[in-house]
Amino acid sequence: MLPYATIHDAEAALGRSLSTAETLWFNYSATKSDYILYCHNIIFLLLIFSLFPFYYLFLEYFFTNSVAPFKIQPKVKLSFSDTLRCYKSVMRMFFLVVGPLQLISYPSILIIGIRTGLPLPSLWEIALQLGVYFLVEDYTNYWVHRFLHCKWGYEKIHKVHHEYTAPIGFAAPYAHWAEILILGIPSFLGPAMVPGHMITFWLWMALRQIEAIEIHSGHDFPWSPTKYIPFYGGPDYHDYHHYVGGQSQSNFASVFTYCDYIYATDKGYRYQKKVLLQQREGLKTKNGETGLLHDHIAQTHKEE
Repeated sequence: MLPYATIHDAEAALGRSLSTAETLWFNYSATKSDYILYCHNIIFLLLIFSLFPFYYLFLEYFFTNSVAPFKIQPKVKLSFSDTLRCYKSVMRMFFLVVGPLQLISYPSILIIGIRTGLPLPSLWEIALQLGVYFLVEDYTNYWVHRFLHCKWGYEKIHKVHHEYTAPIGFAAPYAHWAEILILGIPSFLGPAMVPGHMITFWLWMALRQIEAIEIHSGHDFPWSPTKYIPFYGGPDYHDYHHYVGGQSQSNFASVFTYCDYIYATDKGYRYQKKVLLQQREGLKTKNGETGLLHDHIAQTHKEE
């Protein structure tokens, strides 16, 4: 809760006028406790888990022909009932694990120093902190994910998430309850190392889940803005990990590709891409030779 009774008091404390964003924040948060503001994450995650996967489902069902070229595993298509069953399972885990975890983890927010007051962080501060959060989470998640693919980790925990060898957006948070708790640690390390404002924390939680939904979407759309992020893995990269399944020792990274490259756990993926490229080039060459032959035959008939 903000320690100011009025906007005038806030401006006097800061020694300047509030920006438009700060005025909006004051009007919204002045009478709300920090705990209530933190618990907004529950609402945000519920909306993200429900609405963002629906975007891909909507395109696949109503614009099938348009998005078909971008489906990574075109031969696999889940029925609507199977998709709904996945969503129900995710929601059950959300209300039994994710929501309660948010409710009881507030003391950790106090300990690391996530603030809710004024002034608001600048856009540059938010961007830099989010960059740190993504890098820290990506590196630590890589090793946790590798652990979950050892014999014990996979059989006891991670195989639930791999039930979808052709993942869909709704399956991004589909996992064993223990995996949800374990993977919460990498997500929390960045904010713990570089604590910021509650708004930055909200954005971090939202963007990380949206990114997870995208890489599990089963579609690699060329218009996605993430195509412009250096070293970003994307849907095609993570889809390979699910396609190989439980035996996969490749593409463990959650966001970027540098860890897999450094630790040589992307060899299977790169080999597959090399083979596919050679096959496409061979097909083009074959089609080109066929075209030249057709031209030669047509020219011969013309001269006759």
